[in-house]
Amino acid sequence: MSGRAQLMWDEAVTGYDFGRDHPMDPVRLALTRHLVDAFGLDKEVRMVAAKPAGESTLRLVHREDYIDAVKAASADPEAADGAYGLGTLDDPAFAGMHEVSSLIAGQSVGAAEAVWRGDVPHAVNFAGGLHHAMPGGASGFCIYNDAALAIARLLELGAERVAYVDVDVHHGDGVQAAFWDDPRVLTISLHEHPRTLFPQTGWPEETGAESAEGSAVNVALPAGTGDAGWLRAFHAVVPELIADFRPQVLVSQHGADTHFEDPLAHLAVSLDAQRAVQVACHELAHEHADGRWVALGGGGYAVVEVVPRSWTHLVGIAAGREIAPETAVPEGWRQEVFARTRQLAPGRMTDGRWPVSFAGWEAGYDPADRLDQAVLATRRAAFPLRGLLP
Repeated sequence: MSGRAQLMWDEAVTGYDFGRDHPMDPVRLALTRHLVDAFGLDKEVRMVAAKPAGESTLRLVHREDYIDAVKAASADPEAADGAYGLGTLDDPAFAGMHEVSSLIAGQSVGAAEAVWRGDVPHAVNFAGGLHHAMPGGASGFCIYNDAALAIARLLELGAERVAYVDVDVHHGDGVQAAFWDDPRVLTISLHEHPRTLFPQTGWPEETGAESAEGSAVNVALPAGTGDAGWLRAFHAVVPELIADFRPQVLVSQHGADTHFEDPLAHLAVSLDAQRAVQVACHELAHEHADGRWVALGGGGYAVVEVVPRSWTHLVGIAAGREIAPETAVPEGWRQEVFARTRQLAPGRMTDGRWPVSFAGWEAGYDPADRLDQAVLATRRAAFPLRGLLP
């Protein structure tokens, strides 16, 4: 393998814009890219702009009639067909929607191809992670499911085992749906409990089709879960499953909306805990997937305070040049943030909680604790299906 990491970037991805008042503000992508540059990480990675995903690639996951509907809405947003989830409050139609959605998907597919070919061990597309899009419809700010398309492309190239780990605050329902009956793909999602958050799926009992029992794993976390509980849940479930599955590639989705400042959800996770999970995914890729790691972005609606710092940490980890949490944010970037948003940018690459500590599952659990109840529900539902002790 030549080089350490590849960063997928095309300035045109910032055209993924649902409008002025929509939470999915594309400034979060531009600010992340500029913070990556401010730290000099652009010189530590191979910067690549992949071509948009073509129709044959999109059809690996999405139905042809849905692709046609997206194209039609892209050409004439006023004619968007709501039956496909287009033209809704969550997914307003906009001119050029098909083109920019295909471009984002192409970056994730290109990342997967580069890692599978051995061009680089790691590839990052922080514009991706649009995990709610279904084979036949848009959902939850997501038009095309780039994460599922990247996995489908890996399978097409010959991969026999791909693991997908999703730590977005919302359930990775679209990726789970795409591979519900495919035992070659293990999907693991840690998310806020469906009782309190969209998309109201991701219950522990969702474990895959009869032909692929145990291929879907869901950890439904109580609202209010903070750093210690979030990390405890991750380490109580993910490493054991990855070690057992032995994936050839690890694909991870790093939505930053678990953060306590995120306006759309109810977890209380810090930037420091998000960084700890990014490090853990990197280590799992090296321990069990020969280093092959495709890392994606996802949700995150604290677009100044959280998202750029979280995903810049992700790029640094993939590039082998981790940014120490106590590092000051470059002043030039803070000035740019104020000029573009009239908001004050954070001053350091930490929320002041590093190092983050948590109690490991192996030390025992408390059956009266809501977090432990959530973890145990997952282990009891999914682990025996994989021949593991709950």
